[in-house]
Amino acid sequence: MFEEFKKFAMRGSAVDLAVGVIIGAAFTGIVNSLVKDVITPPIGWITGGIDFSNLYVVLKGGHYATLAEAAKAGAITINYGVFLNAVISFLIVAFVLFLVMRQINRFFGPKPAASAPPPEDVVLLREIRDLLKKQP
Repeated sequence: MFEEFKKFAMRGSAVDLAVGVIIGAAFTGIVNSLVKDVITPPIGWITGGIDFSNLYVVLKGGHYATLAEAAKAGAITINYGVFLNAVISFLIVAFVLFLVMRQINRFFGPKPAASAPPPEDVVLLREIRDLLKKQP
């Protein structure tokens, strides 16, 4: 059983997947920092520092000035502002990731390949075709 597991774990696709997950986790930290530390502050400045996290509806337990007060009192709430923050953060991260990957593809993407000469048999067939066209 150990040999079978070793064979499974060392297959190329499993190792490639492991490397991808590790690099993806490291890249997540970079993208999150870019969003949190570079992109979000100007957006907060432009929107006047709007914070959706304090938007909620109390289902049971009275009326509270903040979500923290409602949570402390044990009120049942629907925290739609936290959900909106998560959606907005996702959209920002997705857009920044799109921009980063677009630039990476520009720098390291496939270069136009020089056209290789056609195979010898294709050249020979073209010559035969041309000769046949010239005959009356």
